[in-house]
Amino acid sequence: MSNGDIFVGEVIGTAILILFGAGVCAAVTLKYSKAKASGWIVIAFGWGFGVLAGAYTAAPLSGGHLNPAVTLGIAVDTGKWDKVWVYLCGQMVGAMLGAVLAYLVYLAQFNANVSAPARTPETSTEESAAPAADAGGPVPTLGIFSTIPEIRNPVANLITEIIATIGLVLPVLAFGLTEGLGESGMTVLLVSLVVVGIGLSLGGPTGYAINPARDLGPRIVHQFLPIPNKGTSDWGYALVPVVGPLIGGALAGLIYNAAF
Repeated sequence: MSNGDIFVGEVIGTAILILFGAGVCAAVTLKYSKAKASGWIVIAFGWGFGVLAGAYTAAPLSGGHLNPAVTLGIAVDTGKWDKVWVYLCGQMVGAMLGAVLAYLVYLAQFNANVSAPARTPETSTEESAAPAADAGGPVPTLGIFSTIPEIRNPVANLITEIIATIGLVLPVLAFGLTEGLGESGMTVLLVSLVVVGIGLSLGGPTGYAINPARDLGPRIVHQFLPIPNKGTSDWGYALVPVVGPLIGGALAGLIYNAAF
């Protein structure tokens, strides 16, 4: 695969992932959305379907990593580092593009978010689960784009992200050992189901970033989007969903290399 193919594939695939993922969070969260208050199960499946659509689309060009933690885990396992920077650049650009697209889809709903001062993650942890707004007040919007812990404890939050990311990257690596999965296209489907499972099982404490680009790219976009009463972008927490998944991805690569 050429650098150009990898970059384009990761931009397109990650943009689709974030479009679906941020889109389902917006659908469940924002006022005047037909999916308002549908709940956590809807969010978990929306993100899983985002992985499914994005990875299948990107696979012919880049292999469909869509996640720096996956790229890092593969590099640690194989020792091949020369393309890592291309993957990471494509993933970050794609994540920001997907966040902008999700914003445009729900533009009218975001613009309706004007009726009272927004809450912040420091004063309310409800945003992390992307709930509906209180009656008469604006919806906190960061949880649509990035993760916020339900209990703000950096050490505990970091541990959660590390373990959850190992739970993603180890199966991704192991699926490569199963003969015929890659040729049949089943690997992408299985990974998307793993993501749904992680959301349902391990996503409650932090909102399961498990992907540095998925959290950081949309957080940057949230900082600059002209969303009325959008609230803080919470940069004080931003390192946890970046560092945790990177540690988890690297550990998964080491574990896989040693055990298999």
